[in-house]
Amino acid sequence: MTTFTPKNILITGAAGFIASHVANRLIRNYPHYKIVVLDKLDYCSNLKNLIPSKSSPNFKFVKGDIDSADLVNYLLITENIDTIMHFAAQTHVDNSFGNSFEFTKNNIYGTHVLLEACKVTGQIRRFIHVSTDEVYGETDEDAVVGNHEASQLLPTNPYSATKAGAEMLVMAYARSYGLPVITTRGNNVYGPNQFPEKLIPKFILLAMQGKILPIHGDGTNVRSYLYCEDVAEAFEVILHKGEVGHVYNIGTKRERRVIDVAKDICKLFKMDPESSIQFVENRPFNDQRMLMMPGGIERHFDGAENYGSGKSEFTGNSNQSKMLVPPSRSSPSPQKPAFKFLIYGRTGWIGGLLGKLCEKQGITYEYGKGRLEDRSLLVADILAIKPTHVFNSAGVTGRPNVDWCESHKTETIRTNVAGTLNLADVCREHGLLMMNFATGCIFEYDAAHPEGSGIGFKEEDKPNFTGSFYSKTKAMVEELLKEYDNVCTLRVRMPISSDLNNPRNFITKISRYNKVVNIPNSMTILDELLPISIEMAKRNLRGIWNFTNPGVVSHNEILEMYKKYIDPDFKWANFTLEEQAKVIVAPRSNNEMDASKLKKEFPELLSIKESLIKYVFEPNRKTPAK
Repeated sequence: MTTFTPKNILITGAAGFIASHVANRLIRNYPHYKIVVLDKLDYCSNLKNLIPSKSSPNFKFVKGDIDSADLVNYLLITENIDTIMHFAAQTHVDNSFGNSFEFTKNNIYGTHVLLEACKVTGQIRRFIHVSTDEVYGETDEDAVVGNHEASQLLPTNPYSATKAGAEMLVMAYARSYGLPVITTRGNNVYGPNQFPEKLIPKFILLAMQGKILPIHGDGTNVRSYLYCEDVAEAFEVILHKGEVGHVYNIGTKRERRVIDVAKDICKLFKMDPESSIQFVENRPFNDQRMLMMPGGIERHFDGAENYGSGKSEFTGNSNQSKMLVPPSRSSPSPQKPAFKFLIYGRTGWIGGLLGKLCEKQGITYEYGKGRLEDRSLLVADILAIKPTHVFNSAGVTGRPNVDWCESHKTETIRTNVAGTLNLADVCREHGLLMMNFATGCIFEYDAAHPEGSGIGFKEEDKPNFTGSFYSKTKAMVEELLKEYDNVCTLRVRMPISSDLNNPRNFITKISRYNKVVNIPNSMTILDELLPISIEMAKRNLRGIWNFTNPGVVSHNEILEMYKKYIDPDFKWANFTLEEQAKVIVAPRSNNEMDASKLKKEFPELLSIKESLIKYVFEPNRKTPAK
């Protein structure tokens, strides 16, 4: 076993509980190491945790967020960082049920930013990723042997799911780019400076005040607990002796029931357990038992061992971070087509229509084979197809409607947020423009944009509709995509096409409903606007675009057209939003989008009512023309 000697270490989240003990230990024991601490000082962080290191010449504190790619890249380069110990994370399980997006943002996206910075700078010799034993999920109650490092990951709550997702990103960067990673998974930790949201400090503080100790469920949940200085020592060993590509459990075989911990604390404070402990409703997916088998099993990542010889498989420079959009080509060559599109979303409505449009226009295209969540497959698609542009029409909207997303939240996040970001990032690396079909269902009429006023939401307006989980994911990923200058975001709304048999067509939907609301909305006529999306790609347009026809049209106005052009005997009834709420799970977005930016770029763009008649109702007319 070789010994690794770092020079300049970046420790993320080191004003927090565990990482502060690790940082203080390394600063104290290794004065020749330079330790740079990066922490945004969230609610559970405190600079007081680093007081022992404050006057040390080899210590530097930087307040900042790992989500900031510019800051991370700057620190790696200016501080000549060769080692990263990545502790920063949202960790409180209970909080993850109420604010799971923040956990996705910090634990997955933040980790992704760090990994990408490592790839771009090409100078990292060790990346120690700090995960958790909760990624293993619940251990069988009668299990004698705990989870080893090669055990299947079966997270059961949003927190552990984001940590498992971050691990997958770390593994992918090890395999794809040869990043020298080590992953740790630890048991519950306790000790000085722990934030009182955790079990032991929470119970101690309550006991000090003579208050009741609340326990989720019946208190039989079994956990292993490690003292913080023992954990810090383990990280010291892993830093110097850990082998690249391996996963290390930091654990103990000694277990305690939660009820027993509570009783011990009552005993220390001379409290009666019978009257001082109160059982409360169990939290969702509260793992009954988690046990780890320390040490032993090893996992190797292909190619990572090359770092032992000092050879990097992902050498790079700062120029790699710059996006190069392919130039527009005016005339095709007989040997090589001017454009070649890679389209994701083959089985979807828009993806299928894009393929037909490409055939009609003589544009070479292929559908992507990889799933958006799998970065390596996306890279393989791009290397094999060599596209000039990428179109992303893949996404989860729910079948038969967005109510599906309310009960399938992780699947929705995986595709709409993580998958879309994955594709944007891969495209950026390969200098490709990504045309991203998004949604305008992230706004609702408000005081500044009242219904019927003609004042629409502009591209720069901040989303104000959070009624559905689908819309939440779309608003989140749109905000994150602003950091990618290679993305053209097209906000589609209530899409309509001339195919009145398609169940996804807005007209088809409302013509089959017994009752409909009657609210004016901006909408997208695909027959007119999808060809415009191709032209936008050719022009290399980027940024956010309200991808709707100018103006609004109400449900009743559309059904009046349907009656006039398709079925003179058609009848319908209206109901209110309050009545609608009784038959749907999630509220629906209603708004007017300002399409003036798109109209300025494409002056020939028709208003919504003109476009409905020209592209939808006239071609499908079944009634005699008057």
